[in-house]
Amino acid sequence: MRSPSFSSMPSIVSRKILRSTLDTATWRSFSQAVPAVRHWSSMGDLNNTGAAREHLQPVADPAYQFRSFAIHPCDDDPAVRKRYRPFLLDKAISDSDWVATLELATAAKMVETELLTQQKDRLRILVLYGSLRTRSYSKLLAYEASRILFRLGCDVRVYNPSGLPVKDDQQHDHPKVQELRELSKWSDGHIWVSPEQHGTLTGVFKNQIDWIPLSTGSVRPTQGRTLAVAQVNGGSQSFNAVNSLRILGRWMRMFTIPNQSSIPKAWTHFTDVDDLVDGGSRLKQSSNRDRLVDCMEELVKYTIVMRPHFDLFQDRFSEREEKKKDAV
Repeated sequence: MRSPSFSSMPSIVSRKILRSTLDTATWRSFSQAVPAVRHWSSMGDLNNTGAAREHLQPVADPAYQFRSFAIHPCDDDPAVRKRYRPFLLDKAISDSDWVATLELATAAKMVETELLTQQKDRLRILVLYGSLRTRSYSKLLAYEASRILFRLGCDVRVYNPSGLPVKDDQQHDHPKVQELRELSKWSDGHIWVSPEQHGTLTGVFKNQIDWIPLSTGSVRPTQGRTLAVAQVNGGSQSFNAVNSLRILGRWMRMFTIPNQSSIPKAWTHFTDVDDLVDGGSRLKQSSNRDRLVDCMEELVKYTIVMRPHFDLFQDRFSEREEKKKDAV
C-alpha cells in the first residue's frame, strides 16, 4: 500500500482517524517527526505544536537553588544604601523570608558565571513607582521586586518621587529632576510600577518619565535599557496600566520583557504594617506573587544577555545619515 505524504494529510483530523489511515511504519515515522500528534484533539493541532522548535528545559543546578548574591553591607556604599535601598530588612528577617526561599538557580548561576566571576559590574536597576500615599501599594510592590533583584546580585536603587516638580520648561536644574536623570543614565534596566487610576497610569508616575529626555547631548538616558512593568489595582485585575507602561517604554526606546505583573485588589494582598511575619507590609503568597518572581527572574536574564550590546542598539541608520549631513 502506498503511504500518503504528510503534506497531503488533512489539517483537522483526530488521532484515531489518522492512525487508522496509516500503516504501522508510516505512523511510527509520523509520530517521531511530529511528537505533538499524540496531543491532537478532534479539532487538529490548534496550537501548531508540530511546527514548534525543540524546547530544551534548563536544568537547575542544586548548588544555586537558594544562593544569594546580595551586596554585603561592608561592600555597599553607605550613602547609597541609606538613600536608595529602603526595601532592605533586618538580616534576621531577610535570611529567612519568602524571598530567601525562592528557587532561582538558573538566574543565580547566570549572575555568577557571566558577571561576578568575570569581575563585571553588577546589573544596575532603577525602580520607579507611581504613588505618594503613605501606604502606597505600588511602592510596596516595588520594594518586593527590589528584594528579589537584590538577592540576585543587582545594584538596585529606588527613586522617591516625592518633591519632584510637575513637568515644565523652567525647572530642569531642580535637584530631584537632576537626580532622576542621573539615575536613568546610570541604569542598565528599569522597573516601573504604577497604580491603575481612572483606567490608566497615574500622573505621579507619568511625571517622572516626562522629566527623562530621550537624549542629553550624546547620552540617551533610557535607550537600549531593559524594562519590567507592573501595576496594582484597587479593584479587580486589569492590565490597562501595564499596557500604557509598555507603550511608554517603547517611546523611550526601551526593551520591555514579555512578562508582566498585575495585582488585583492590592489592599488584600499585603500584610498589615505591624504584622510580625517577614517584617510587615509584605506580599502574601498567591499566583500573583509567583508572577512577580517570574518577571524579576526574566528581567535579570534579559539584561545579562542584552547589556553587552547596548551600544549596538543605539546605532541607527537615520542618525548616521544626519551626522553625514551635519559634517558636510
